Parts: sequence; structure tokens; C-alpha cells
Amino acid sequence: INNIFNILKSINIIIGKFLLSLFYYKDIILHDRNISSFITNCLKSARKGNSIAQYNLGYYYQYGEGITQDYKKSFEWYTKSANSGHTGSQNNLGDCYYYGNGIKQDYDKAFEWYTKSANSGHIKGQYSLGKCYYYGRGIIQDYKKAFEWYSKSANNGCAKSQNYLGECYYFGRGIEQNYEKAFKWYFESAGNGCIESQNYVGECYYYGNGIEQDFNKAFEWYSKSANNGYAKGQNNLGYCYKHGIGATKDYNKAFEWYYKSAKNGYAKGQDRVGYCYKQGKGVEKDYNKAFEWFFKSANNGYAKSQYHLGYCYHYGMGTSVNIEEAVVWYKKASDNGILRANKMLNKISSIN
Repeated sequence: INNIFNILKSINIIIGKFLLSLFYYKDIILHDRNISSFITNCLKSARKGNSIAQYNLGYYYQYGEGITQDYKKSFEWYTKSANSGHTGSQNNLGDCYYYGNGIKQDYDKAFEWYTKSANSGHIKGQYSLGKCYYYGRGIIQDYKKAFEWYSKSANNGCAKSQNYLGECYYFGRGIEQNYEKAFKWYFESAGNGCIESQNYVGECYYYGNGIEQDFNKAFEWYSKSANNGYAKGQNNLGYCYKHGIGATKDYNKAFEWYYKSAKNGYAKGQDRVGYCYKQGKGVEKDYNKAFEWFFKSANNGYAKSQYHLGYCYHYGMGTSVNIEEAVVWYKKASDNGILRANKMLNKISSIN
């Protein structure tokens, strides 16, 4: 009987470890009172060299799941797991180097680990390697190689890669421009929940690129992207309400969505909020707040706001008149292609 009991006990332990590893492998995070015991067991397995447990400890520390967030410890566990050949950890270790989480930022090392992960067939690693080639991080920029890696990852179901593959086709980066294929990949990515692609599907419908122009569908997709928190989608939805595109014209709703976009850091949305305050569209006119938002947008590099900020300084709108500052911002706007800024500079020059 004791032998049978010991055998059953061993079987239960094996099954328990298997299920725990399965939870780790599938990224099933348990949000209940037992999570601390799972992390304790995970820690025991990780210390014994279980690469899956090491990966998940890295994940828990990275996101503070059931444990205090600690990027350095996350980096340490990802490193151990990655050196044991875990492809997910190789990608995430690359992320640590890419973003400087738990370790000094190092694009070269990020590229090195992404390459290992990608060559082992990990779809996120393939996406990350494509990103390095696309932006020239840790390697010379190469759109063709970016396209190749995005293609592999996209065909394996990675929504982010599908989005970037759409971008490659849309702008002709690494492949001949093809709006129809761009739309195809944007649409597939959007269906897989990518909020950026939901916005770009909207843009395809808005401009009629790769699909028949349809303002109602543009509004529909902008709405999805905006409601999912994408700042550019929020700005575009605000534009639809402002101009009555795919929806009834509504300045209040336009301001609402512009404001959400602005709060999420989108420079164009910040400019639009400034415009609404300046004109009293959808909100009470307030030159001080208009100046405040133009200032944010201009400092985020948006050329039209640089012009608007110059105008505010020029005529004392929401701030004191300051011709020197007006000239500074008009020049920045002019350098960024705003032609009317040149007229204002000439006007100031003729007076002086």
C-alpha cells in the first residue's frame, strides 16, 4: 500500500508540475489568492534550471504580476532562460536591451538576441528583428530585410507584423507599393486586435486606397481604434465629427475626441485642441488654454502648431506679445514647410 501511495504521490507531483509549466508556457496568469504559491513554485523550478519557469519569473517581475515589479530581476531571469535556449526569453531579453529595462540600453545586443529568437522561429522575435531592420536599430537600416522578417512573422499570425507589412506595402518600403496588399494586411491585423491597424483601415477607406472609398466605414474603423485607446484614431474620429464625415457634424464630440488624443500625447490632437479653444468650437473660447495646447504641440514638433504658437506670441493671444519668440516659432514652422510662416516673417521684417 505504501508503494502504491508513493507512486500516486509521485504521479500527482509530475502532473502538478506539468500543469504549472503549461500555465507558464501559455502565459496564463492566475489572479486569485493562490497566485503567491504559484510564484513560489515557479521560483523553485526556476532555481533548478527550468527555462519556462525562468521565463515566467522574468515576465512576473517585468509586469509586477503577483510580485513587486523589478526590471533588474526580470532581466536576470530572462538572461538565464535565454541562455538555455528559450526563444520567448531571447526575444524578451532583446526587449530589455532595446528599451533599457533592467540594463543599459544597447541596440546591438538587442539585435543579437532578436536574431537568435527569430532564427529559432519565434514570431515575436521575427517581428522584433524586422523592427530593428526597419528603424536601423543595432544594424544598418534595410527595408528589404525588414519586409522579409515582417512577412515571416505576419504569416505566422503576429498582428503587429501584419500591421508593419501593411505599412511596407502602403509606402513601398522594401517592396513595390501596393495599396490593395496594404489594405489586406491592415485589415487582417485589425481583425486580430491591432489598434494601429484599425486606424489605418479607416484611413484606407477614407482615402480610397486599396479599397473603394467609404466614409461610413472609415468612421466605423476610426471609432474602433479610438475606443481602444489609439491616439491617432482618436484624432481622426474627432476630425470626422468636426466635418461630418460618416457621422453627423458635432463640435462637442469632435473636441471630446481631440482632447483624448491630445492627452495621449498626439501632437496633431494637441494642435486641434488648441484650435478648438481658439475658435470656441465644441468648448468655450479660451485663448490661454489655446496657447497652452499650441505650446505642447509645437514642442512636440508639429509644424502647424509652431506657426500657431508664433502667431500667439506675435499678437499676444493667451500670452504677452513677444516678437522675438514669434520669430523663433515662425522660423521653425517655415523650416517645416509652413509657407504662411514666411509671410509673417516678412511682415515682421518690414515693420522693423
